[in-house]
Amino acid sequence: MRNGKQMFGLAAAITVAAGLAGPAAAEPTQPKEATAATRQANAALLAQLPFADRRDYEDAVRGFVGSLPDAEIGGPAGPAWSLKDYAFLRRAEAPGTVNPSLWRQAQLNLEHGLYQVTAGIYQVRGFDLSNMTLVEGDTGVIVIDPLTAKETAQAALELYYRHRPRRPVVAVIYSHSHADHFGGVKGVTSDAEVESGKVRVLAPAGFMEHAVSENIIAGNAMGRRAQYQFGPLLPKGERSQVDAGLGKSLPRGTITLIPPTDVIAKARDRRVIDGVEILFHLAPGTEAPAEMHMYFPRFKALNMAENATHNMHNLLPFRGAEVRDPKGWSQYLGEALEAFGGEAEVLLAQHQWPTFGNARLREFLARQRDLYKYLHDQTLRLLNHGHTPTEISEVLRLPASLEGEWSVRGYYGTVSHNAKAIYQRYLGWYDANPAHLNPLPPGEAGRKYVEYMGGAAALMEKARRDFERGEYRWVAQAMNHLVFAEPDNRPARELAADALEQLGYQAESATWRNSYLFAAWELRNGTAKSPNQSPVNPDTLKALDLDMFFDYLGVRLNGPKAEGRRIVLNWNFTDEGRQYVLNLENSALTWVRGRQAPKADATLTLTRKALDQVTLRRSTFNALIEGGQIQVEGNPGKLFELLVLMDSFEPQFEIVEPKRRK
Repeated sequence: MRNGKQMFGLAAAITVAAGLAGPAAAEPTQPKEATAATRQANAALLAQLPFADRRDYEDAVRGFVGSLPDAEIGGPAGPAWSLKDYAFLRRAEAPGTVNPSLWRQAQLNLEHGLYQVTAGIYQVRGFDLSNMTLVEGDTGVIVIDPLTAKETAQAALELYYRHRPRRPVVAVIYSHSHADHFGGVKGVTSDAEVESGKVRVLAPAGFMEHAVSENIIAGNAMGRRAQYQFGPLLPKGERSQVDAGLGKSLPRGTITLIPPTDVIAKARDRRVIDGVEILFHLAPGTEAPAEMHMYFPRFKALNMAENATHNMHNLLPFRGAEVRDPKGWSQYLGEALEAFGGEAEVLLAQHQWPTFGNARLREFLARQRDLYKYLHDQTLRLLNHGHTPTEISEVLRLPASLEGEWSVRGYYGTVSHNAKAIYQRYLGWYDANPAHLNPLPPGEAGRKYVEYMGGAAALMEKARRDFERGEYRWVAQAMNHLVFAEPDNRPARELAADALEQLGYQAESATWRNSYLFAAWELRNGTAKSPNQSPVNPDTLKALDLDMFFDYLGVRLNGPKAEGRRIVLNWNFTDEGRQYVLNLENSALTWVRGRQAPKADATLTLTRKALDQVTLRRSTFNALIEGGQIQVEGNPGKLFELLVLMDSFEPQFEIVEPKRRK
């Protein structure tokens, strides 16, 4: 199976966000106030960080041209995007319920509109989680990263045209393989324009593979986990969602995809598009498995995609992914600094605001380079001393030269969970202590913990005392055991929620805050209900290779139900000229490409379009067979025997309580 990356985890979360206003509850329990311990913890940070430094505030609004009121953008089912509910962030001082450093970042990410980065380069920021960059060529416009959704991308381009000449889009560049950097492509161009050659689409090597593959396989789980990371279902407010670290939140729009017509395959490559010279620098395996930087000599502008933004990034996002390589990340940042840092006058990225001036951008890039190398090397040093992931995350701190720099603060990634990710990359999940080799599952462990602690009442009494002392981390752990032992114990759920809520109020990381607060919300109000929308859409489906389709069938196969079954099916795709043998044996579904089995139970002759109709739930195998779009030789009952063995995944599975039996 080919390695792939994060499209559908994010896409699934966007899909769910578009269909829900929040977790299901007739009268939702409201968040509580910050405790004295939380207020003290947040106040202490005010004295530790250089809040008097206002340069980022100046850079975030520099070159402002214009915007839409509250960046409100219509969508297919209500607003696709709006910053109206974030008006509370305009107050200067952070309330007790928000870490003041995160409050500062949330204010900076609230700036929105069209900005001139330098003569010939503009950005639309604050219209989506990501930025759209527009580079003016001799006759048209080059669009870099057309946002997440068609609706937000279209609004961003129209805003540009409102203030600049209406010249055609001549090229679209995808900086990397995450959905928030390509999903809005049909808001700026069309299949017809690309197919005619009017618009070029460029992407780094491996883009299509990584954009659609692995998150089909694990997409259901990634989509659910992304709700905790970004908090799209939380209300906006001082006691709820304030930011996502890289930007405000996820849009509620239509994700699209047009495959690239030009792939950047060399480590250093060059293109001239509409008279604009672009020097490409591939950086695979960094923030995305397929990613690239771009330097524009005409404008002395360096675009670092998502590898150098104004925060510490994730080495392993909460939604799930393969662990990213911090050593390689640091190396590619160093290469960019050496290759382009000598003459670049502005550094921009596809999230947040630019850094202006050669001296400042060199310092900024050097700090980012050293950040990831420090995390890598010091985690390896400590693990080689025998420290476990939890121990490393508890003691590892940034050096003073980085600790006080706003651009490396942990608004998205953190030292704590990045250190654990590095440990996982090298040594895996097991910390070598045999007591952790085969622990009891959470429900059984919870019941034993509660028993050992003297029962639920005694545990609650002790936990309440610890809560009053501000020991929220331990209370959250203890109450987690009780909730898993007794999921209907309402006081336990409430106290667990209270502890998680205070941890969220103290968190500097937006992803930690969102996770804590969404967990508290679900403990109080119940697991969010699903709108039963699929993250699969026609554009992404067309990009899904048939190998991946058959891999996904294997993931859906219920192995115990398949016990003792033996099925062999030939698949013949007439439009693509491809053949497969699908084999069910030993409760495992395997496939072979490029041949047909002579003694198959059945042979299906069909087009890829017919298969897509079934996958999109616009038709069924039975209907297409009856209508003649699929021809079957042999026993068609074997196909349906296989199909009834397939599981359907519940998008909104339980996370902070035991999985309920259906």
